[in-house]
This record gives sequence, C-alpha cells and structure tokens, in this order.
Amino acid sequence: MSAPNPLRKFVDKVNHYPNWLSSRLMTWLFRHKVKLAGTCKIDILSTDGKTVTFRQRNIRKAQNHIESIHAAAMILLAESATGFITGINLPGDKLPLVKQMDVKFVRRSSGDMTATATLTDEQITLMQQQEKGETVVKVEVTDANGDTPIECNIIWAWIPKRRG
Repeated sequence: MSAPNPLRKFVDKVNHYPNWLSSRLMTWLFRHKVKLAGTCKIDILSTDGKTVTFRQRNIRKAQNHIESIHAAAMILLAESATGFITGINLPGDKLPLVKQMDVKFVRRSSGDMTATATLTDEQITLMQQQEKGETVVKVEVTDANGDTPIECNIIWAWIPKRRG
C-alpha cells in the first residue's frame, strides 16, 4: 500500500477554505520549501488536484535587462507548476525528479505571467500504481496579454524515497 502524501493532505484541507486564504497558505508553504520560488515571489493561484495555476508577477527580482520576466524565471514558473502538481499526486513514499525539460522561447513576454499545469486521470493512476515511472506534464505559460511566450515540454520521473 502507498504511503499517504502529507502535501496532498495539506492541499485538500486548505482547499476547503476561501480561495484567497487557501492560495496564500499553499503559496507560503511552497515558497518556504522551494527557496528560489520564494525569492522570485511565485504565487499559487489555485488547484483542484489535477490542475494548478501559478503566477509570476513582473517584479524587479524576476526581471531581465529589458524589464520583462527573465528567461530563467519563466522556466522556474513552468517547472514549479509541473513539479507541484506531480508532487501532490505521488504517494508519500515517492520522490519526484525532473528528468527532461525542453523550452522554446517564442516571443517577448509582457507583464505578469501564469503557468497552468495539468495531469490526466490516467497519469495520476500511473503515479499511484507504479514504483518508478515518468510522464510528460502538460503546462501552458501565458503573459498578461494572453500570449504564449514560451512552450515547454517537461518530463517528470518518480522513484522510491531512500529510507534512513
């Protein structure tokens, strides 16, 4: 039997609170655990357990020389969203790892950005049942104009956590 996932338990609990509070609590926990996400001030806007939406505001710490969101911050946003949705759907005794990330920069971004990562029911079942595995996690990154400045293909793997 799979070990319970404490992060999923937390997400399920706070999702019963008003959205403004649940998103703040999830954001606080995520920024605490993922220090770079805290530095860039990435926000979790919402999740239903299959889909999550993250936001990167166009703040100075995340900007490049032309005052738009830096390429590395865009990648961090996409990786964070896909990692979060993967992490909450794995059993507690599994460790999520990025296996591969392909990023194509399509156009200059404008303003704040959001990343929405989604898993299918089949992917979630696979994560729950397989000891080790991998899957492509779909993510859509858009800017304030609704344009897609980057296209990402991110493969997440999972392995058993080491004991001791």
